[in-house]
Amino acid sequence: MSQTGNTAKPRAVRDVVFVDGVRTPFGKAGEKGIYAGTRADDLVVKCIRELMRRNPGLPAERVDEVAIAATTQTGDQGLTIGRTAALLAGLPRSVPGFAIDRMCAGAMTAVTTTASGIGFGAYDVVIAGGVEHMGNHPMGAGADPNPRFMSERIVDPAALNMGNTAENLHDRFPSITKERTDTYAAASQAKLAAAYGKGQIQPDLVPVATMKPGQGWTVNTIDEPPRPGTTVDDLAELRTPFRAHGRVTAGNAAGLNDGATAAVLASAEAAEELGLSVKMRLVSYAFAGVEPEVMGIGPVPATEKALKNAGLGIEDIGLFEINEAFAVQVLSFLDHFGIADDDPRVNRYGGAIAVGHPLASSGVRLMNQLARQFEEDPSVRYGITTMCIGLGMGATVIWENPRHVDYNSYTSHSSYNSETETAVDTESKGAAA
Repeated sequence: MSQTGNTAKPRAVRDVVFVDGVRTPFGKAGEKGIYAGTRADDLVVKCIRELMRRNPGLPAERVDEVAIAATTQTGDQGLTIGRTAALLAGLPRSVPGFAIDRMCAGAMTAVTTTASGIGFGAYDVVIAGGVEHMGNHPMGAGADPNPRFMSERIVDPAALNMGNTAENLHDRFPSITKERTDTYAAASQAKLAAAYGKGQIQPDLVPVATMKPGQGWTVNTIDEPPRPGTTVDDLAELRTPFRAHGRVTAGNAAGLNDGATAAVLASAEAAEELGLSVKMRLVSYAFAGVEPEVMGIGPVPATEKALKNAGLGIEDIGLFEINEAFAVQVLSFLDHFGIADDDPRVNRYGGAIAVGHPLASSGVRLMNQLARQFEEDPSVRYGITTMCIGLGMGATVIWENPRHVDYNSYTSHSSYNSETETAVDTESKGAAA
């Protein structure tokens, strides 16, 4: 008890909603890529400014936190990039920010971490996202793995190379043949091309002007990595760089890319107060660890945990946005849950094999695409965004579609009773009454 005799008021767990998300067009890493000579932090700033422009009902001073992820946190991706990006974007100096790193799931972790703060009541509105300029910062550049990883056999040396872990996954699941992965990869390219043709990708892209010596200025409005028209026969000719006579190629895996993403999340109450759109409601999330040598299987236990936390089954999920780090990783997930390779619920707009995977930024890309699919298909109530993570992890977030007929039948999950120090299920109490 405090000296004044007061006690803290009971806390209610608040609903968290996805208001809006944007991203830059993704580029190819390297000196020939569209973002060669462009700073990583400037890509994030573009996203933050666009979010504020698209949501005029959100006063800048109402942003309570800016969380930006990067896997390589040095140079133009360092210096607590969440804070520096907020300042560079012109947000008030009263708006704090921080950096976060969970490799490929950086932006996804930025979302779940700040969403937890919203649910707890620490924030009302946040901006969360990620950036990876793999041209400026090649994967693993400057890293110094502890010698104990090898000397004590904590991980197999292959675990430090993501391509090798994908080959290991092929070994574990021999039914996932190269032919299957190539077929899946060609379909990813075709689905992305179709989505572009229908105008389903462009609304969430932020135009980025870049300048290169001798070429002048270019305004980039579309993704650079896609290869529309790719066939299975084309993919069959590619070399297998990670293993002689292997199965993983540049065609059935995501490339090395540059890009940034950002999203606005809010409490349901703040969204209503400010007149902000509600594109999705966060239902549950989970992270899980697996053997680093087969990191691609990580989405399986993460999804099982997230489903359990939500009280849902895989049959309740109407849309899946699965990050395509490698085709074998996606197929291992689908096989585990008994989902066909060409199930129409899976990656309707294609995935990272086609559009690219700038590591820490990709989680919000998945969310943007799921939110747009929710808008197009009100018959779907629940969807998943999920991805594998380097060094053996997986991440899954389950979302609810506010356009579904049963959305409003759902009330707050629980409140905290400070007298008994137990979580009280308000929905159950209402039913009992």
